[in-house]
Amino acid sequence: MNGLQGYTLPFSPTGNSSLVPPPPWHFSGDVLMVEYRTDPEAVKAFLPEGLEPGEDPGRAAAIFGDWQSATDDGSELLDPVRSQYKEFYVALSCTWQGKPMVRSPFCWVDRDFSLVRGLIQGYPKKLGSIWITKQFAVGRATPGLAPGERFAGTLAAGDRRLVEARITLENPAEAPALASDPLVHTRHFPAWDRSEPDLTELVTGGSEDLRIDNVWRGEAELEFFDSPHEELSLLAPVEILAGYRFSFAETITGGRLLARNGR
Repeated sequence: MNGLQGYTLPFSPTGNSSLVPPPPWHFSGDVLMVEYRTDPEAVKAFLPEGLEPGEDPGRAAAIFGDWQSATDDGSELLDPVRSQYKEFYVALSCTWQGKPMVRSPFCWVDRDFSLVRGLIQGYPKKLGSIWITKQFAVGRATPGLAPGERFAGTLAAGDRRLVEARITLENPAEAPALASDPLVHTRHFPAWDRSEPDLTELVTGGSEDLRIDNVWRGEAELEFFDSPHEELSLLAPVEILAGYRFSFAETITGGRLLARNGR
């Protein structure tokens, strides 16, 4: 590279211009999650070779996250534009060689560094507009963490609203499995030289120091909307199970290869 450096493009003499720094990546945030059931056949259609539907084959979740991320030196925390972003993704219950896993077929974020970081991991991220009810310590313009308090999240992309979710808290609870089971992703990089094959990897792991606190459970509403350019509505809910609001933290250090190019 003639002295050029960087973890991701753009490369430069110092590497400071890279859009994404190397891991470890630390994450802290608040999450709204609606567990639901969708058509099991739709779930199966979104699972790549090697993954099988979970014990409850139509179980899924719609997950909104309000995140702050940082590397080891924490410099991003003193320049928040480099660290804060919002996210929405769908989680599907599945298994790999009999072990419970989670597959995300769709994901949207509102910042470019999160999008590229996700593509490195294999998250199918796209850009969108995500809004989530925030919770503050004081005042009347915030819900509390108590029975009857209400939270909501919305997703829009391509000038169209795609998701609306609302949760009414009822009681403290245990964290749902779809919030902590390992994610399994597809890293896919099309070959630019047509004489070479595409690179396709099935990967998982890389999460350390996972912590889920202040979990509240309650009733939920969830609606997916049709769009001419998105297929999210194929995984629309047929039954709402429960809503959750909790705090989440983890560190991503890398991943583990499960299969490459179908092998």
